[in-house]
Amino acid sequence: MLPWKPTSNKPSGWRKRLLFSKQSLDREQQERANIRISMDIQNERRRLLDAEGGDEDPTGLMSEHEAYLSKVKNRKLYLATFASVLGPMSFGFVLGYSSPAIPDLTQISDPRLRLDDVQASWFGSIVTLGAAAGGLLGGWMVEKIGRKLSLMFCSLPFVFGFTIIIAAQNVWMLHLGRVLTGVASGVTSLVVPLYISEMCHERVRGTLGSCVQLMVVLGIMGVYLAGLYLDWRWLAICSSIPPTLLMVCMCFMPETPRFLLSQGKRREAEEALRFLRGPDAPVEWECARIEDACDEQGSSFQMSDLKDPGVYKPLVIGIMLMIFQQLTGINAIMFYAENIFEQAHFKDSDLASVIVGLIQVVFTGVAALIMDKAGRKLLLIMSGVAMAISTTAFGVYFYLISKVHSTTLTSDLVLGVQSQVGEEPHADLAWLALASMAIFITGFALGWGPIPWLIMSEIFPLKVRGFASAVCVLTNWSMAFIVTKTFQDMMILLTSAGTFWLFASMCTLNVIFTIALIPETKGKTLEQIEAIFRGTSGP
Repeated sequence: MLPWKPTSNKPSGWRKRLLFSKQSLDREQQERANIRISMDIQNERRRLLDAEGGDEDPTGLMSEHEAYLSKVKNRKLYLATFASVLGPMSFGFVLGYSSPAIPDLTQISDPRLRLDDVQASWFGSIVTLGAAAGGLLGGWMVEKIGRKLSLMFCSLPFVFGFTIIIAAQNVWMLHLGRVLTGVASGVTSLVVPLYISEMCHERVRGTLGSCVQLMVVLGIMGVYLAGLYLDWRWLAICSSIPPTLLMVCMCFMPETPRFLLSQGKRREAEEALRFLRGPDAPVEWECARIEDACDEQGSSFQMSDLKDPGVYKPLVIGIMLMIFQQLTGINAIMFYAENIFEQAHFKDSDLASVIVGLIQVVFTGVAALIMDKAGRKLLLIMSGVAMAISTTAFGVYFYLISKVHSTTLTSDLVLGVQSQVGEEPHADLAWLALASMAIFITGFALGWGPIPWLIMSEIFPLKVRGFASAVCVLTNWSMAFIVTKTFQDMMILLTSAGTFWLFASMCTLNVIFTIALIPETKGKTLEQIEAIFRGTSGP
């Protein structure tokens, strides 16, 4: 029996007409819905403007935006920021832990835990390798499980690492604990700036973003202070407290609205915005703007996107910021801090470390307060100039003492050894070293300490934010390891004066780089910053 076939095409035409009518009806319903949404936004905007008593901007954009921000309450935004920056504080405890712990571990009575010079060097520097790996892991995590869960999970290697150090029975356990805390530090240094920048509106993003570096240096100073009274095991116990608090506090904080919208979760994004902006803010308006930007970018990152100037330009800037941050000489200055204070007759080197940490905290706090007023670019330029002057003066200091003493004595100074013959001339020049160090640390804390991390969290498009941030974090920690490990060789090859003059030239280059290539991001939404690199007008 042959299958039935229609004798005419009339039924097919009827189905086509029905389908066409249904599609037309759907389009009309969608258009009416869009008109209603547009009218709702305009009515809300008009209501806000009337409530504020302001005149409508002819362009409509500024008044609409200002009216929205006038209804925003920042209390819970500050709370979420405080919870997240417990991560950078944990990171600061990791960085500072080696300074008070190494003297204890090199003199400990238990031969299984006693560190020799090589082991002590690795105990201090192996964190940077773990952090480089953590940067790559963090870039994958923020895209797969989100910013909030990444931040919660990174507290685990912090706690596990310090637990292994507390229970250590040999040197390898000490190193394993440091690697784990380094991995956690790398994840933290990527996730927290992203989490804060994606939560904040542009009026407070600079200030709250700078709190990342502020809490790092606060953690460093905290572990220095605790090290005055506690041995290395109790210090590790204290260092595990901030990451534990991080895990608990983040349970009550929201995911970032931008990540939720990138996953198509509009309702959850509106709830997160309502938590962060307060009950009075019409969060649907901000949610719609972010959603439009997400739709414009596309769904996910592909390697071919690296050809897009909106991607490769901010990526190059982010990488160069991280390279220049490490080439300023910050690790060299911190390496010399103890010797410089000793030459100035500060016999208590532990107290000297606390003083250095206090200077960093104070001026990083100042930078956070003025970040959204002065702008990122101006502070970077001022910071670079201050560091160029101070590292030049450091080079002059080492050049002068090399003229008074032999090259052998200069090499001894690198190793922290000072002969009786050279004590007085060193003391006469100590004021120059002290002044140079104070200017350098102040300059670094005001600009090149916090701002590279802040700009990294601002300039990347949403779909490449995880990948690009991972590349930047990997670059930063790899450069930190390279500079730290090659510093002694540079001192021998270039001499002390030549090494610091090299750092001065790098500081001069970073000033030129800032003036020529870095855009000002103060007062701009993340979507507007992305539009700058695309060469279009932002939403």
